[in-house]
Amino acid sequence: MKPYIAPSLLAADFTCLDREIGMVNASEADWLHLDVMDGRFVPNITFGMLMVEAAKRLSTKPLDVHLMIVEPEKYIEAFREAGAEVITVHQEACPHLHRTLQQIRATGARAGVAINPSTPVDTLEDVLEDLDLVCVMSVNPGFGGQKFIYRTLHKVQQLKNRLTERNLAALIEVDGGVGPQNAEVLVRAGAHVLVAGSSVFGAADPLKAVSILKNAGQESLLV
Repeated sequence: MKPYIAPSLLAADFTCLDREIGMVNASEADWLHLDVMDGRFVPNITFGMLMVEAAKRLSTKPLDVHLMIVEPEKYIEAFREAGAEVITVHQEACPHLHRTLQQIRATGARAGVAINPSTPVDTLEDVLEDLDLVCVMSVNPGFGGQKFIYRTLHKVQQLKNRLTERNLAALIEVDGGVGPQNAEVLVRAGAHVLVAGSSVFGAADPLKAVSILKNAGQESLLV
């Protein structure tokens, strides 16, 4: 199975979003990834529901909305109404994580949890059955264009093993510093979804960049 590719709008040129999203529509990408940051959970502010609504009008791909915010439970319904089809919250921001995941699923969206580079996989042990997606942050959240932290690779492998042992179908997503230089090793480790920002929107040929990521690791999967 080829990985899902989710170009991150954070790396796009915001002066021509219709063109940038149109490129994603024309590509082999599967989702459009939107990073919502509040300046509190992470040291940056990006956008909110209005941008998600605009992206929904322009995109033919499902919207993968990553909430890097405190108290995400206050905004789940609003982001779903804005067009989010996957809603991911941070384990570190949710003291009542199980309740928040149930809240997401009640809206009809897929429920995801992200964990920071320093957060162990063990913290998700009691909610794995409630997840549609686990997002492994391979950079510290807050800014695009960061260098991939290779120590996070073992977390992808750990998650794959635990999901397999429990016969669970949650997708493993990797977000941060993903590009052609590490896509294959991530797919081999168990990643199902690759979030790519600068390596797509900053490429000389973004359509080709998406295609390269989409076909990453296919030879090794056949061995």
